[in-house]
Amino acid sequence: MAHLDKLLTRGLEATAPLWPHIETAYGWVRRAAHLLGNQEGKDAPTIHVAYQGLLDEITQCRDEVGPLSSAIDHFLKVTRSYAPGLFHCYEVSDLPRTNNDLEQFFGSARYLERRASGRKAASPALVVRGAVRVVAAVATAGHSFQGSELRPSDLQQWHKLRRELDYRHEARRAQLRFRRDPQAYLARLEQRLLQPSLPP
Repeated sequence: MAHLDKLLTRGLEATAPLWPHIETAYGWVRRAAHLLGNQEGKDAPTIHVAYQGLLDEITQCRDEVGPLSSAIDHFLKVTRSYAPGLFHCYEVSDLPRTNNDLEQFFGSARYLERRASGRKAASPALVVRGAVRVVAAVATAGHSFQGSELRPSDLQQWHKLRRELDYRHEARRAQLRFRRDPQAYLARLEQRLLQPSLPP
């Protein structure tokens, strides 16, 4: 036991110069976690301003953490890359805030798909129509919709989504035709390519 105490004492003494840097950096991380945790229920602009203020402070004081400054640079770089979507969860109610929450959120769609189809892997239809099927599966898991709620509120957006789905379906059909008979598929493409674009 005395040997262990001595070992710990030597370790703490050897790393003593690093502890103030760690304490400062850890304080920044805790403040960031507190702001993003938003226990007070503040709105997105308020959190955004407060978080940006913390980032400005960290940027100005990064040299205070000595050897941890490269870790702080990495933290700031990753934060910038996530910045465009970082505050959506405060604007949209019930939107998951973390990757783990999102994985669990979409995991329910995988579970429902598996129960309905018996497949362990994602079905081709889910890949093609995921933009609507996943949303529908998650939305209907905890809510029963009335017919009036299912009516599109924006017909232009609905038509755009339908065109995107049709495009994906056609791409999937083209892949299937190519796999069944590559020579015939390429011959048809060549024929279309060699057709004159203007009538004679």
